[in-house]
Amino acid sequence: MNDPFAFLRQQEEKTEKEARRLRLRTRVLMGLFCGILAGFFAVLFQLQIVNGESYLPANIHRTTTTRERVDSARGEITDRYGRVMAANTTSCHVELNTAEMGADRNEIIAQLLALCKEEGVQWAEALPISRSAPWQYTGDAALRYEAENDDGEQEIRLTSLGRLAEACGWVEDAATAEPPPAEELFSAMCRTFGLIKEGEKPDAADREMAGVLYAVYLRQYQIVYLNYVFADDVGVSFIAKVKERGLDGVEFKTDITRRTLTGYAAHVLGTVGAIQPDEADYYTGLGYPLDSVVGRSGVELAFERWLHGTSGTKVTVKNEDGAIEDESWQGDKAPRAGASVSLTLDMSLQTTAEDLLAQFESGLEEEGGAAAVVLDMSGGVLAMASYPEFDRSQLNRATQGLYAPGSTFKMVTSTAALTEGTITTSDTVTCTGRYRYYSSPQPVCWIYPGSHGTENVVNAITDSCNVFFFDVGRRLGIAKLDEYAAKFGLGQLTGIEIDEAQGRIAGPETSEALGQTWYEGNILSASIGQENHQFTPLQLANYVATLVNGGSRYQVHLLKEVRSADNTQTLYRYQPQVLSTIDIAPEDLAAIKQGMYNLAMLGYVSPYFRDLPVEVGCKTGTAEVGSSSTANAVFVCFAPYDDPQVAVCLVAEKGASGGNLAQMAAGILKQYFATDGALDTASGENTLIR
Repeated sequence: MNDPFAFLRQQEEKTEKEARRLRLRTRVLMGLFCGILAGFFAVLFQLQIVNGESYLPANIHRTTTTRERVDSARGEITDRYGRVMAANTTSCHVELNTAEMGADRNEIIAQLLALCKEEGVQWAEALPISRSAPWQYTGDAALRYEAENDDGEQEIRLTSLGRLAEACGWVEDAATAEPPPAEELFSAMCRTFGLIKEGEKPDAADREMAGVLYAVYLRQYQIVYLNYVFADDVGVSFIAKVKERGLDGVEFKTDITRRTLTGYAAHVLGTVGAIQPDEADYYTGLGYPLDSVVGRSGVELAFERWLHGTSGTKVTVKNEDGAIEDESWQGDKAPRAGASVSLTLDMSLQTTAEDLLAQFESGLEEEGGAAAVVLDMSGGVLAMASYPEFDRSQLNRATQGLYAPGSTFKMVTSTAALTEGTITTSDTVTCTGRYRYYSSPQPVCWIYPGSHGTENVVNAITDSCNVFFFDVGRRLGIAKLDEYAAKFGLGQLTGIEIDEAQGRIAGPETSEALGQTWYEGNILSASIGQENHQFTPLQLANYVATLVNGGSRYQVHLLKEVRSADNTQTLYRYQPQVLSTIDIAPEDLAAIKQGMYNLAMLGYVSPYFRDLPVEVGCKTGTAEVGSSSTANAVFVCFAPYDDPQVAVCLVAEKGASGGNLAQMAAGILKQYFATDGALDTASGENTLIR
């Protein structure tokens, strides 16, 4: 009888055989895989552990990444016509990175010093020990000093020399020790720097090396020092020889140096320099690195925010051979040059003004200071000169010199009296040579013992009659006189962007502030520009401009416009700003101007102005400065007479009489109107035209 389950049993046996074969194959494959994996591990162990050191140099790709700040170029300063007055030049300096020199440090520095001698390059050092035997201190040999800590308490701190004395093992505690003999400390330094061995004495070559290594030491351990600039302004030949020798750690960096391209306008342009400690917080708040060069005075300081630009950080990747593999700007921000600042100055006119000042001063028996200012009718400075020159005196007498105006003040008295109705243009005063209203004082006119006779305001300005203005000023009163002086901007800041003095207007308050007593009769001398009046030449020039333009007092300015570094965009253009106005009746202004015209074109100074292409109005002033001193000379003028374009003020200390300055004023006006205020083609020495 057939088994009904035989077929099923056969199928089960067949399936079992196939499963056994599958398990066998799986075990074989797993064994083979484990064998291969073990082989890999064996090879890796051989490479990494057994022979790792021999393969490491060949398989590691060493790179170094450095970040270097690259400063931006400072913006140019030009005159109103684009003539460059201050720009930048580039030079190269050497810095030492002893970390890259390694054990060869001394040998590398020795080779560098030899190249310096060969090429005539001077290197920097600060070791206060003589450069040849016998070794002596040449500077401060103190090991310590007292300083105030953050709690306001005095504490002992070590000098750089003191720190080095401790590092050399010369003293255990430099805070209590006295300076050792220079020879002994120097020998200890040389041993510490590895220049000599125990028992040897240093020589001149060791002194050269020690000077450099001491400078390196200062920057390694004293955080107040900047990078060690080994040598400045090195030439191409020196750079080539250093690079030819492949001296590690000797780095060349590019310097951007400020340079003036003209010998004129130095007081206006000002200077640049390093950030001072008390300015650190301010400039770091603006994002400046602490070793930035910033404006210190003049327009370099006034327009710092435009001129400075923005620095960038260059990221450089080098391989182990020193070859550059990649360069980029951190944050994709390359340095951005500062903007170009255009001033209102006309360099041709500036040159003329400075030359004429120097020429005038050379002819005086008593040389003093002098200043000249030329303004347009909206407060723009066309020329501003100060004497002595900047290298002899950094005082800008045009903006900071304070002088009594003398008779140039008489137009203030005239304007105030006419506008307030104290007098009319037809009213007269009889000049007898002495003013006798008060029993005392009884001041005299400059013509005394002569007299001017009957004078109206026109004649009084032309003749500069003191008696007329004594009487008019007395009737007007000091309060109104001071009010109008202030309206003209006298004794007030003009608003110019560079440093200026405010000055003062004579009166009771001023006398009290000076510890003096004001008497009613003081109004007489105040009315003719004496007493305690003290104004800058800039204020006097702006006062004349305010008068002849009809009474609008503008803020004085040097800025014309600001343009992008590539000169493609105007970033800012100055708009004239009226600070105050004086309501002068046309007939009153005409009378005052007529008096000034008569003096310039018909009076004793007329020979200087007759040959000009325009008519002029002027006023002279003689300001007494003491019984034993020669008076200061003051002169103001404007032109053309019927359509004023410029106002001028000249002041010469010990110049005696304002009339002495008329020839200089004529020379300035001749230069200005020779080109009708337009750009001429002549250029001054060392002036770049573009």
